[in-house]
Amino acid sequence: MLWHGFGNATRGYIATDSAIWWWVSHWLDPQAETEHGWLILGLSAWLFWRNLREEPADPNPPATGAALAAMLGGVALHAVGYGVQQTRVSLAGGLLFCWGVLALAGGRRWRRAAVFPFGFMLFAIPVNILDTAGFWLRLWVIEASHGLANACGIGVIRSGTQLFAPDGAYQYDVAAACSGVRSLVALLALSLLVGYLNFRPAWLRALVLLLSLPFTYVGNVVRISAIIVAAEVGGQRAGVIVHEWAGFLVFVVVLGLVMLAVSGLRRWLPAAVRVDQGPAQPPWRAVAPPARRHAWLVAAGVILAAALVGLGTRRLDTLPVRTDTGVRLAADGRNPVDLPAFVGTEWIGRRVPVSAVELEVLPPDTGYSRRVYVALSDPRRQVLVSIVLSGRDRSSIHRPEICVEGQGWTIRDRFPHAFEGVRPDGAPLPVSVLRIERTRADGRPQPMLLAYWFVSSDAVVATHAERLWRGVRDRLLRGRADRWAYVLAQTGAEDGEAAALARLQALLAGTVPVVQKPIRANE
Repeated sequence: MLWHGFGNATRGYIATDSAIWWWVSHWLDPQAETEHGWLILGLSAWLFWRNLREEPADPNPPATGAALAAMLGGVALHAVGYGVQQTRVSLAGGLLFCWGVLALAGGRRWRRAAVFPFGFMLFAIPVNILDTAGFWLRLWVIEASHGLANACGIGVIRSGTQLFAPDGAYQYDVAAACSGVRSLVALLALSLLVGYLNFRPAWLRALVLLLSLPFTYVGNVVRISAIIVAAEVGGQRAGVIVHEWAGFLVFVVVLGLVMLAVSGLRRWLPAAVRVDQGPAQPPWRAVAPPARRHAWLVAAGVILAAALVGLGTRRLDTLPVRTDTGVRLAADGRNPVDLPAFVGTEWIGRRVPVSAVELEVLPPDTGYSRRVYVALSDPRRQVLVSIVLSGRDRSSIHRPEICVEGQGWTIRDRFPHAFEGVRPDGAPLPVSVLRIERTRADGRPQPMLLAYWFVSSDAVVATHAERLWRGVRDRLLRGRADRWAYVLAQTGAEDGEAAALARLQALLAGTVPVVQKPIRANE
C-alpha cells in the first residue's frame, strides 16, 4: 500500500501515485529501453527458487531483529526517495523491504537465498546516468573503428560522429544507440549472472562483471567496423543491412568473450568454481515461527513506520515552493517574465509557442518564456533563447541532452564556457555548450551551438548533475522546494564557432539582465 498509493512524488511524464506502476510502465515503453526488466524479474524468481533448494534447512526461528531492520530501512529509504523526488531510490527501498519480509517469513535460509535475486533486480530499475558515459563511449568506438579501417586499407573519413567514404559511396552517422550504452545494463546483468552461477567468491563474480565493460566496447567496435566493411564492398545499402542485425552481433561478441573468460577462470581457479550441491530441502519447507510477542512487535513497528511515511509524503506534497526564483516572474506568478522583443537595434524577437508535447508530458505548473531572435541585417542569422521554469515537481526540468537527441540532433561534442559581462551581478555566466548537428532536407549538415545553464534564487550552475545535487540538499536539509530555471541559447554555426559564440554573447547580454536576477548568496 505504501509503495502503491504513496510511492511516486513526480507527476511529469508518468502521472501516478504508484511507484510500482511507474516501474512497470518503463518495462512496457520501448523508448525507456528497460524492456529487459521482464527478463530480470523472471531470472530473479528462478534464482530465488534455485537458491532455496540448495540452502540447508534452518530449524531456528527467524531473526526478527534483522528482518525488522531491513523493513524499516526500506521504508526509510523510500521516504528519502520521495523527499528528493527520485522514484528510483524508493524502488531500491522497496526491494530492501521485500527482502526483510522474506527474512521474517523463512529465517536464515530464505534470507540467504534472496540476497542475490533482490540485488539482481536493481538492474531492472531504469537509469539514465549512463547517457553521459555513452557519449564518450560513442567517441571512443568511432575513433577505434576509424583507425582499424584505415589500418586495413579502407580510406574511410571521420568527421565528428560521422564516417563516410571519400567518393561519397556511403555515409553513416554513429548515433547514441551505437555507443553500446543502451545494451550495457542488460550485458552487465547477464555477465553478473554468469559469474554468479559459476563462482562462489564475490571478487570473482565482480571480476566477471567488470570484464563486460571492455568487452562491450570491443563488441561495438566490431559492429561499426563490420558496417564499414560491408559498405566498402556493397555500398550504402549493404551497410544499412548489416546495421539492422549488428545489434545481435554485439551480444554474441560480448557474451562470447565473457564465457571465454569464465572458461579460463574455471580452469585456472578450480577451487573457486561453484558446485551444484543438489536440492537440500523443498523450497516450501516450513520454518519455526517467531515468538508471538516478537511477531506482534515487528508488525506494529512496520505498520507504524509505513503510516508515518505515508503521512509524511502528503506533507512533502504540500512543501512550500519558494516564490523567490532566480528569474523574474510574469504577473501570473508561474511563467518567467517575457523576453524582450528587441535586443539593441540589430535583433528582433518573435514568440515561440510551447509545443503540445511539452504541455502534455511536463507538470501543469511548469513556466515558459521563449523567443527566436532574427538579425535585421541578415535574416539567416537567428538565435533561440528559451527559459523553462519548474514548479513543485523536479521533472519539469530534465537533462538537456535528452530533448536535443529527441528532436533529431546529434551531439558531436561538448565543452564548458563562461560568458563575461552578461549577468546582472557582474559575475561570469558558466554554461555547458553542445556542438550539435543534423542533416538538412537537401542532405547538407546543419551545425549548431547550444549553450545551457540552470539558475535558482541563490545559485547559477552549468551542469544538470550540480542542479540535482543542490535540489536534493535543499529538500532534505532546508525543507524547501526551489524553482529552478533551465535557460538555453541556440544558434547556427555554419559561419564558424567564433561567430556563433559572438552571436550568443550579444543576445545573452541583451536578454539575461532583463530576466535573470542578481545572485545574493555565496555560490
